[in-house]
Amino acid sequence: MNGRTALRAATPADAAKIAQLYLGSRRHFLPYAPLAHSDADVHTWIREHLLPSAQVTLALDGGELLGFIASTKGDACQWVDHLYLRPASVGLGIGSALLQPIIAGQTRELRLYTFQQNLGARRFYERFGFVAIAFSDGSGNEERCPDVLYERPAAAMPR
Repeated sequence: MNGRTALRAATPADAAKIAQLYLGSRRHFLPYAPLAHSDADVHTWIREHLLPSAQVTLALDGGELLGFIASTKGDACQWVDHLYLRPASVGLGIGSALLQPIIAGQTRELRLYTFQQNLGARRFYERFGFVAIAFSDGSGNEERCPDVLYERPAAAMPR
C-alpha cells in the first residue's frame, strides 16, 4: 500500500462506487460463481441493506476506490461479510490494510465464507490465522458453488 492510500468509513454517497467495484471484482475473479441478482439489484442491495447494516470500510487513493471490507457482529461471532478489491489493486497490500483493523479489534471468533475454488482468497485468509472449519457443496448459497467456512479463533487474538 502506498502512502497516498487511506482508509475511511463508507457513507451512503459511496454506494454506487462500491457496487461498481463489487460487480467488476466478482466478474473478474469469480467467473465460476455467476451473480444471482441483476446489476440494478446489487446497487439497491448495497445502498439499502449493506451500508445501513454493516461496518463498511473503504480503501481510497486520491478519491479512487481500491477496495472495501464489510463486517457485522453476530450473536456468537463477528463476520467478514465481504472483502473485494479492484483487480489492479490485488497484491499491493490493500486487502491486508482493510482486514488488519478488524483483526486488531477482534474480541471473539471471526468468521467468513469464501468459495472453495477461490484459492487466492483462501491463501490470503489462512495467512491471517483463519482455519477452514466446514466445507459445503454450495446448496446453501445463492451461486450454488461449493464454499468453505473459515474461522479465526479467539485464541488467535493478540494478547
